[in-house]
Amino acid sequence: MNSTTSLAAAQQALLQALYLPRQSDAMKNIATYVQGIRADDQNHLERGLQTYRSNGHALAQRVLVAAYPVVAELLGAESFDALSRHFWQSHAPARGDLAQWGGEFPAFLVALHDLVSEEPYLPDVARIEWALHASATAADGQADMSSFTLLESHEPSAVTLLLSAGATGLASRFPVVSIVQAHLAGEPTLQEAGERLRGQVQEAALVWRQGLKPSLRHAQPGEVLFIAALQENRSLADSLAAAPALDFNQWLVPAVQTGLLLGASAL
Repeated sequence: MNSTTSLAAAQQALLQALYLPRQSDAMKNIATYVQGIRADDQNHLERGLQTYRSNGHALAQRVLVAAYPVVAELLGAESFDALSRHFWQSHAPARGDLAQWGGEFPAFLVALHDLVSEEPYLPDVARIEWALHASATAADGQADMSSFTLLESHEPSAVTLLLSAGATGLASRFPVVSIVQAHLAGEPTLQEAGERLRGQVQEAALVWRQGLKPSLRHAQPGEVLFIAALQENRSLADSLAAAPALDFNQWLVPAVQTGLLLGASAL
């Protein structure tokens, strides 16, 4: 093994050590590369590794709280911190921009069966929060008002609609829009959101970016299916067929006014 290969292997071992659950396992992971060092240096290395690991855990907690503030409030600081550590260890960042890390957190929650059995709405709340977080950094899209003339000049089967950056629909068995808005905006109140949860109210959510601001509202009947079809680049005709409950004429103007709908495109 040449020096370059040896250095790369040592760096990889160190990175792996940062995400292992126990400090003792972390030290074992780098043992091959620190053989023969003095006891004082060994102690210094162990303290340094522990510091790096602690800093990583603290960073994971801050990053996840920024992306999932409602889930953090629902779980409480102690429980959320423990989950952050677990998630950091099992889902190491794959890129340097940590603002893009955390998208697997909803699926991570689903796998925690004891937690989900007690608070089954948490994964859907997390999905909405990640959609809001992701829409904030999604690529900008420019509205093209002149393109809407295609709706008059083309058959619905020959045109599709262009949506705002990060547009996402989610249908849930729980009042997830109420829960998220109660925590983030205070409307409805937490008490009202709790009553809807106890009443087993089901809600569908729509997330999109209005200008530079991520937005959340209740989805109209059929809107989640309609949005999903458009995002598959299906024609307007096919998208409407996939969402028979949607009142397109009622949907169209507000969608343009709020920045959800940016334009039309011929297929």
